[in-house]
Amino acid sequence: MDFSERIDLYPPTEPYRHGHLDVGDGHEIYYEECGNPRGIPALLLHGGPGAGSSRTMRRFHDPRRYRIILYDQRGCGHSRPNASLTANTTWHLVADIERLRTHLGISSWQVFGGSWGSTLALAYAQSYPDKVTGLILRGVFLVRNSEVDWFYNGGCGWLFPDHYRPFLDHIPVSERGDIIAAYYRRLTSPDQSVQLAAARVWSAWEGSTLSMYPERLQMRSLTSDHYVLAFARIECHYFVHGGFLSRDAQLLEDAHRLNGIPGVVVAGRYDVITPVKSAWELCRQWHSAELRIVPDAGHAMTEPGTLHELVAATQRFAGQQS
Repeated sequence: MDFSERIDLYPPTEPYRHGHLDVGDGHEIYYEECGNPRGIPALLLHGGPGAGSSRTMRRFHDPRRYRIILYDQRGCGHSRPNASLTANTTWHLVADIERLRTHLGISSWQVFGGSWGSTLALAYAQSYPDKVTGLILRGVFLVRNSEVDWFYNGGCGWLFPDHYRPFLDHIPVSERGDIIAAYYRRLTSPDQSVQLAAARVWSAWEGSTLSMYPERLQMRSLTSDHYVLAFARIECHYFVHGGFLSRDAQLLEDAHRLNGIPGVVVAGRYDVITPVKSAWELCRQWHSAELRIVPDAGHAMTEPGTLHELVAATQRFAGQQS
């Protein structure tokens, strides 16, 4: 497919409603609604964990046909308090999604998520399959030890040795036997300058591997203290605790719970953060899903081929629900 045939994002849109929802445990999550208040409900889940939503995420769905709902997960984005690890687990986030659905008076909705957003979408859909009309996932991440090990313990560093070296050098040789635990000690240090130094290096490593087309990325600055602290602290918190899953392959082993839910899974062939294997294995278990491998894409949701597949999926789902 050449670029002239590819579908683009919808024009920028602004929320018609936004606010904070008290979800308990001292957390208030920020949410917003865009598009058509009487349209097909669609919930978009951001990555990280800890990255927060972006304005671009509003543009994958037709605002004339969809009620587009974004929210910032605990501790990040516009949610309060920032960078908090207290009562912040996968299952707290799943409960927050249900609380938000009830708050908005929605009986069921489409769920759209990329990277960690795909993880959370799977955890939610496996917990509440009757509340999900369809799933659109990108960059599937199952939080298995092998996936985390690939990215942080040197596998991906074979492809990006120049970017991986600063990430490695931030940790003394004596602590590199468990580099995620070493970063966690720094990211939870009582000294905020130690936290911030580690957060900047952690965030820079992931940011340097996102896309095959870095000049086309419209990503937020990784220099904001507010952003990098939430992103690195929360992400490392989840990874050092195995995603708070009860077993390593839980989301894959429980994929049979998704059968009957229509799905589109989009994977970049050259995604080095969440390699295609996880999406491929998931779709072998989830029989009502379609796997779309983009031959010229990495991890980022804004790469042209990935963007095309995601928007095309929202269009197909809208046609099926008309």
